[in-house]
Amino acid sequence: MTDGDRDDRHSEHQHDGAGRMGTGGAPHRGGAGAEGAGQEEAGHEPGIPELVIISGMSGAGRSTAAKCLEDLGWFVVDNLPPALIPTMVELGARSQGNVARIAVVVDVRGRRFFDNLRESLADLEAKGVTRRIVFLESSDEALVRRFESVRRPHPLQGDGRTLDGIVAERDLLRELRGDADLVIDTSSLNVHELRAKLDAGFAGEEEPELRATVMSFGYKYGLPVDADLVADCRFLPNPHWVPELRPYTGLNEEVAGYVFSQPGAKEFLDRYTELLELVASGYRREGKRYVTIAIGCTGGKHRSVAMSERLAARLADAGIETVTVHRDLGRE
Repeated sequence: MTDGDRDDRHSEHQHDGAGRMGTGGAPHRGGAGAEGAGQEEAGHEPGIPELVIISGMSGAGRSTAAKCLEDLGWFVVDNLPPALIPTMVELGARSQGNVARIAVVVDVRGRRFFDNLRESLADLEAKGVTRRIVFLESSDEALVRRFESVRRPHPLQGDGRTLDGIVAERDLLRELRGDADLVIDTSSLNVHELRAKLDAGFAGEEEPELRATVMSFGYKYGLPVDADLVADCRFLPNPHWVPELRPYTGLNEEVAGYVFSQPGAKEFLDRYTELLELVASGYRREGKRYVTIAIGCTGGKHRSVAMSERLAARLADAGIETVTVHRDLGRE
């Protein structure tokens, strides 16, 4: 992730309650299902601060994420030993509301360090502390480029290569990544795009009970590493082979009409929406606030884009705050 200029490969839309798309303004928030932020959240005791733990791969943007939350009014502590996290939360609880939101950047570089983090998280859960884990991910190739650009060694590479350190760190963080509430892949993001994602996740005055990102992608460019659920639209005929539709994308009404006129398209949308509503209910019960749903086709231009738009509108109608991201649109 760099500040350098580049073509933006992402197209993002937010849906309001009627399923309409917009490029600005606040995301749709579910009506009766929306929760208050901070201490008004269900299960969050008055006086106990919210806690966000920022972790992930070295070079993936932890410092940028921390600065973003600090700008949003969070009390940020960088590289706090995990054993001290419960103490930090207790101090925040004694601040009489002056420290209502705490973000801790955790840099896991050793097995014992990770064990301490796991013990601290268990302690916080036993005390009823609302905590979220944000995990910053990136591809090996992107991380190698970033370390080479700043001419610094990876903290775990020792006498080996940069890639050796990345592999070692990824292995150490595997379990923590699996426990994360929000995984952000920064491989193709610049600093400003990462800040925009965190702004969308943490800037709101009211905290929705569930946020969904519906992402279209092309299989030929690889699976999204931050997807929670993946669906394949390649069972539908490809508009690429229709000469008059080939230049357009799934955002075009004629392309979308063609896609949804095909046998199985509407049935897939109906049944997958029902499945996601069932999954969303389970996520709410388990306290999961973020889900990324990836919809793929061959190139990420026609079928997956059209399906993602319709699916996002359906989820918004169901009261789920929804954002669409077209990862590979414009790559051809």
